[in-house]
Amino acid sequence: MTQVRDRAAAADAQARRGSAGAPRGVVRTAVHWFGMACLMVAAGFAGYVAWSLWGTGLHTAEAQDRLRTEFQQELEAPPADPGSDVDLVPLGDAYAQIEIPAIDVNFMVVQGTGYDDLKDGPGHYPDTADPWDDGGRVGIAGHRTTYQAPFFDLDDLREGDEITVRTAQGTFGYEVSRVFVVPSAGSGRVLAQTSRPTLVLTTCNPKYSSAERLIVTARRVSG
Repeated sequence: MTQVRDRAAAADAQARRGSAGAPRGVVRTAVHWFGMACLMVAAGFAGYVAWSLWGTGLHTAEAQDRLRTEFQQELEAPPADPGSDVDLVPLGDAYAQIEIPAIDVNFMVVQGTGYDDLKDGPGHYPDTADPWDDGGRVGIAGHRTTYQAPFFDLDDLREGDEITVRTAQGTFGYEVSRVFVVPSAGSGRVLAQTSRPTLVLTTCNPKYSSAERLIVTARRVSG
């Protein structure tokens, strides 16, 4: 009789151990898969960041090659008749070449500032002046952190720094007059036209954010 009771007690103890172990096993499994899910999310986020910061540059590099070829063909084309509409550059086409030695910028500028236009490089605001005009403000926008980030170091410019804009109609030199930041809301006022020939460059600020706009204005000094 004692042996029967001992076997029953042992079976009961084993059952209790099993019932206590089951929840612990379930918890371990849940923790394991939660950890795996976190790793997958982290890997996906890292991949997205890598593509945003570097992968997008592959598209821009290809587009810049195409724009440089277009621009070279424009330079080699016979001069247009005076009074023609040669200055009406179609959206998405090569508009100019911009060089800013102080921050090592040398990019082709596309006509237009739409989402797809700025993937190709800095873009000229079509409603602003052209560099060859006798007056007015030329507006050019560019990405700060993606698509080769043409204006990444725009905040490093200082008064007097040189900017060169080459077009099929000639080469025009500018000197930086001011570098400042404005809220994104209402930033379009920096594109207001001027009586003298000037240039304005715009990009997002701070880096990796679009809360503000970084603005560089310059006056034309040659061309």
